[in-house]
Amino acid sequence: MDSDYNSKQLQLDKRYLRMAGIWAENSYCHRRKVGAIIVRDSMIISDGFNGTPSGFENVCEDDAGQTKPYVLHAEANAITKVARSNNSSDGATMYVTASPCVECAKLIIQSGIKRMVYHELYRLADGIDLLRRAGVECVHVPELD
Repeated sequence: MDSDYNSKQLQLDKRYLRMAGIWAENSYCHRRKVGAIIVRDSMIISDGFNGTPSGFENVCEDDAGQTKPYVLHAEANAITKVARSNNSSDGATMYVTASPCVECAKLIIQSGIKRMVYHELYRLADGIDLLRRAGVECVHVPELD
């Protein structure tokens, strides 16, 4: 962790990550439940969890147990939800229960989010690598207490 990553900020980050974890419980996906929260100016402006698009059946996996190709990631759901609102994610922080994939990283960059805080490491690190390359601060919080 960075030296300027103080105890108060760490406690706040853990609190928002726990909230993202609770939000992940809304997912109908069996393989993995992921939750995301976008915070700007100390207010939660959006949230999301992985699942199917609006109007689709709430079944994320096919008969073979593979995730259906149209399932949205939690980050994408949170970003599209804020896009439909009167809020802006410019300069915001995203809290997500698992580090983002490269596709979600592109959406995060384009949405103006400047800080990404995540709990679990995704199997690939290319999303975090891309975010760092774009100047997005990435913070891994492995312990939530």
